[in-house]
Order: sequence, then structure tokens, then C-alpha cells
Amino acid sequence: MINDYKKYDLFGKPLIQKLALTSPFRYDFPVAEQACFLYVLQGEFRYKADNVEENIPANYSLFLNCITAGKQIHHAHSDSTCEIVIVTFYPDILKKIYDRELPVLLQPPKNTISNQSNEKINNDFLIQKYIEGLLFYFENPSLVNEDILVLKLKEIILLLSQTQNAEAVQLILSQLFSPAAYTFKQIIEANLFSQLSLEQLAEQSHLSLSSFKREFAKLYNDTPANYIKNKKLEKAAELLLVSDQRITEIAFHCGFNDLANFTRSFSDKYRRTPREYRQKLRNK
Repeated sequence: MINDYKKYDLFGKPLIQKLALTSPFRYDFPVAEQACFLYVLQGEFRYKADNVEENIPANYSLFLNCITAGKQIHHAHSDSTCEIVIVTFYPDILKKIYDRELPVLLQPPKNTISNQSNEKINNDFLIQKYIEGLLFYFENPSLVNEDILVLKLKEIILLLSQTQNAEAVQLILSQLFSPAAYTFKQIIEANLFSQLSLEQLAEQSHLSLSSFKREFAKLYNDTPANYIKNKKLEKAAELLLVSDQRITEIAFHCGFNDLANFTRSFSDKYRRTPREYRQKLRNK
């Protein structure tokens, strides 16, 4: 559950975010052409990818790209709190602020091929001081402007290039500037909670609708409509428990544009209305 949330946008996109979280919480990273640097101010969280989990404690960081599916962070303990600062890297913004030449950290490494997509960064004194500087701006928002944000983005890139994790960070960042080859499954998972029709999903997969349905059945052993609806309802059930969002907001967030349809579908699956589900399980 999010207790506090602050952010600063650069060129219309969230650049720096500060979150205070209380268990239980969970966040599934969407498939997108961006990378994230997550620094733990207090507490710890668990990171999961490809069925591997790792704890990220206070003063440690996690660096990852989001161009592949299946990445998630969640609470480490059932009664814990966690504060995180996130800096997000977008290829279009990086190209814009480095108008002449990308720094070495953003260039593809020579003679190195890797699909590494995340790296745990150990306690680092310079990064701690950088985070302290960001906290100063969260406490003094009137001092923040576009030039400051550009400088802070360039500063973290410079600091990351000087850590012992620089080679791994370079591998991860450089993937943002290579054409992303999305697999069939990545396209499905990235659009689970969107309003896209099956025809539009098939088009994104470069398949006819009939071929799309056949490929889907082979991979998921289910029909697209049934699988996607169940995933939306499972996500809604999770949000009902871990967030204080209104039910209408949760329905829309999970890809339902009609509250009555959402309530009916949810009741069919869970034998309770969304409101009853939230109240009964929270009381437990």
C-alpha cells in the first residue's frame, strides 16, 4: 500500500519518484523501453524475475530495464515499511539531453553480448550523497526546474559509470538503444490490462486473427478472451486488498470500461462482489 508519493517530471515523463510503502505491496513492471534505478532509503523489498528472488535492503539499489516481461517487486516482510527513490531512464530523453554524443555508459559495450536485465548495486558512498541531494529537492520543490532535473539525470549516469557495477549497468542501459524484439508472450503480457481488441493484439503480433488464436492456445492452453479476462480479474482482486483505490478506478485500471460488467464478471469468479471481497478478506 502506498502511504506517500511524490514525483518530478521531465519532458512530460516521471523522472524522479519517492514512495513510502507499507506491506502488503507489489508492483509488476510493464514492458516498456525504459530503465529504472531503485534506491532503498528505509526497509527492504524483494525483487523477482525469471523465478529468481533477491532482497534489496536499505542503502542498496536495483538497476533494471523493462524491455522484457516478468519483473516484479514486493514487500519483504508482512509487517514491514519501505521507502524507495526511483530514477527512470528513457531513451528519447537521454538522446535529447546528450544532443551530440551519448556517454560511454549508454553505448553498446564492445565484443560483449548479454541479455542481463538487472543488477543489484551495493552500498555506495557517492550514490548515498546523490540520494541525499534528491531528498533536499523533495523538501524544497520550489527550487526544482528543468535544468536541475537534467543535471541530476546526468549526475546519476556519471556516478553509475564509476561504481563497480558499471559494466553491468552499461549492458542494461545499452539495450534501450537497440531495437527491441518483443516476443509473442511479451506482447500479450504488456497489454493484459489495456483496452486493445483481439484484432489489435493480433496486428501487433503480425499475425492474422485465426493464427493469433492458434498461437495463443498453444502457449497458454486457453482462449485469449478467457485468459485475459481472468488475469484482469486477478489483478483487480489484488488491488482491492493492497490499495485504497475506489472500485471504479480499479475496474478502469484493470481494463474494464464498464463497472457493471466488471462487477458481474468479478462476482462470477469470486462468488462475491468487489466490495464484499475487499471487506471480507481485509477483516481476516
